This record gives sequence, C-alpha cells and structure tokens, in this order.
Amino acid sequence: TPSTTNASTVSACDYYTWSMNGNTYSQSGTYSSVSGCHTEVLNLTIDQSVTNTTAASACGSYTWAVNGATYSQTGTYYSVSGCTTNRLNLTVTPNTSNTTTASNCDSYIWSVNGQTYTQSGSYSYVNGCHTEYLNLTITPSATTTVTASACGSYTWTLNGATYTQSGQYSSVSGCNT
Repeated sequence: TPSTTNASTVSACDYYTWSMNGNTYSQSGTYSSVSGCHTEVLNLTIDQSVTNTTAASACGSYTWAVNGATYSQTGTYYSVSGCTTNRLNLTVTPNTSNTTTASNCDSYIWSVNGQTYTQSGSYSYVNGCHTEYLNLTITPSATTTVTASACGSYTWTLNGATYTQSGQYSSVSGCNT
C-alpha cells in the first residue's frame, strides 16, 4: 500500500481540537496522526486571546474607530477581529438646546456666558451636551431734546403728561430718550 500524506494549516485562538485524533493543542507546532499508511500533518498556529477595553462618553452619538460603527445609546459594545476582542463601555448623553430671543439698547449681557454683545446677530454657547442659542437685536440709543415755553402749564404730546413747573423732564420709549 503506498504511503499518503495530507497537510493542513490552521490558526486558532488559545487552543485547537484536531478532529483527526480528538487531541486538543494549546501550543503552536507541527503535529501528525498516522492511520495505517496514511499520515495527516497539522501545521498549527495558536494565538492568545486579547481583550482591549475602551471607555468613552459622547453627546448624541459616537463613532467607534475600531469598527466604524456609530452608536447612539449608552451600553457595552464588542468587536472581534481574529483573537482580539475590543470592548467599548459607552455613555451617550442626548443633545439638548434652548433658544433665547432678546432686544436691548446699545449692548446686552448674556447671563448664560457673561459675554457683552454690542451687535445684533445669532450667537451660541455650548456647555457639555447642551447648546444655548441667542437671537439678539441691538438698537442704538437716541436722545432728542425739545425746548418748550408755556403759560401756566404744558402738556407734552410725547407722553401725555402735563407739567406746571419749569424744569427738565424725560420720557423713555424703547431706546429713544
């Protein structure tokens, strides 16, 4: 009977059970099993399992560089490549926002960030996963002086007030004095 040989090359994590003889191997090497005139050869590579753990926090969603997947829920996620297991412990906080519309004369101090603004515009401030938006209208102040003389009393049409004494009076309407 002629001799025959068959060779197999296998890579496994931690251990490998060879179906030819039922033996379990935990070391890389070359193993053989002979049955009559037939020889089976096993070229075995054993790699040790490795687990890498990453903790991450994100607003809204998180894209994991390990596998390119995007997650929008808090949880533990896994990606296995060969004998390496990557574990992601993820905390996702939802994005929130608030919009404030304001008008003021000359300048406005936004209580959210303490900044003073002198120009109309839309502004934003991010704190963690929360964004504040400000839609601001700034109107320059204007002052108009009116000089009037009257006998007995004077009714100012601007504000409807009647004055019986000489003096300086003011009326403020919006940003106009």
